[in-house]
Amino acid sequence: MRSQAVIGGLIVLAANVFAGSAAAADVVTAVRASDFLNSIGVCTHIGQGIDKPSQSADALAYAGMRNIRDDGNARHIPDWISVHKKAGVRVVLTWSGPDDAAIASLISSSEQLAAAGALLALEGPNEPNNWAVTYQGQKSQSNSTFMPVANWQRAFYGKVKSDPVLKDYPVFHSSEAGGSEPDNVGLQFLTIPKGAGTLMPDGTKYADYANVHNYICRRPGIIDNMAWLNADPLFHEWTDGIYVEYGKTWRKGFPGYSNAALVTLPRVTTETGWRTGGKGLTQEQQARLYLNMYLAQFKQSFKHTFMYMLRDGAGGDEGFGIYDINYRPKTSATYLHNLTTILADGGSIATPGRLRYSIPSPPATVHDLLLQKSDGTFELVVWSEKASGTSSVTVRLGAGYPSVKVYDPTIGTKLIQTHDKTDSLTLTLSDHPVVIEIPN
Repeated sequence: MRSQAVIGGLIVLAANVFAGSAAAADVVTAVRASDFLNSIGVCTHIGQGIDKPSQSADALAYAGMRNIRDDGNARHIPDWISVHKKAGVRVVLTWSGPDDAAIASLISSSEQLAAAGALLALEGPNEPNNWAVTYQGQKSQSNSTFMPVANWQRAFYGKVKSDPVLKDYPVFHSSEAGGSEPDNVGLQFLTIPKGAGTLMPDGTKYADYANVHNYICRRPGIIDNMAWLNADPLFHEWTDGIYVEYGKTWRKGFPGYSNAALVTLPRVTTETGWRTGGKGLTQEQQARLYLNMYLAQFKQSFKHTFMYMLRDGAGGDEGFGIYDINYRPKTSATYLHNLTTILADGGSIATPGRLRYSIPSPPATVHDLLLQKSDGTFELVVWSEKASGTSSVTVRLGAGYPSVKVYDPTIGTKLIQTHDKTDSLTLTLSDHPVVIEIPN
């Protein structure tokens, strides 16, 4: 007997058929639900005095954000600590156009954040192709040399790793530096390998994580698999991603890592997004796309992803927020709240378990991510990235389960279906994720 429901455009069919599915299913090792939640971040402008700490904290807590990235103005350390205490977020600071003094300032600020339990990581200069870096009296030139950027980043990394408080925190690379370097100073590497032929010496250490600003809006109009392609470390058509920053630099074509190395390269995205309004997206489009983006980035090994930005701003920042200018949640904030609430976990499982399941012959636009909560519950997230239309897939479980629950974050936080004694679900998906909850 099969039960069918049509809710919010999602069709769920549950089949009570136990025989034969185990042989067709694969054993998949889960990932901690807390690891995915800890990957979710957003850029704020508290450090510029634009975003108010208290209202920002409320907004961050509602959306389930775990991390913020901000401008490193030391005057706002008490603000970031207050936001951490209220919303539980951790902070990474960067600097646009830093000089020598900025190194000491960022180190000191990060030490104070660490003492308060509020530090996530440290980051090099923000987009030196747009904001010149000065080091020991030399200023970088976007059309001639990034040697000051290289020397600044090397010095910064060395000071972090020699600092007794900060040495175990990760350092994110300077964003956009590798792809845009006019001379081959080796910023397309985390550590310059032997024989790289760069202007900086072999063995120069810059960072622990590659750092990109792979803005998904670089290609006008949503297409199939847009978030998935944008996160792919080897894709290099319209996205400013890992390949063109660390594989073969987009500006001068300097060689970096091999394709095999790019796939496993530690990486973060510290800015990405797409505005709403005007020539941008509708709020509904942005919201569904952002759910897919956080999932696709994490599935393709991005440790952290920061959307730009928390709140709509003026000028070039208009429409980019997940909140409007008055801190009212846009649809993106609501859907993120729903997803993070569904996946919320008060702890972290020590060793994730394994689940036997499969999605036979899935369309290229359908992806899945198996998470596990600290109580052992599996949360299987299945999402489609079709620009229009739907895809039908069957999720086969390797055993019959007494109760399987289905959630849709575009509908709310409550379950939309419970299926008893089932080992198979058929889903008709469109352009966003659903969550299948399976008991351990």
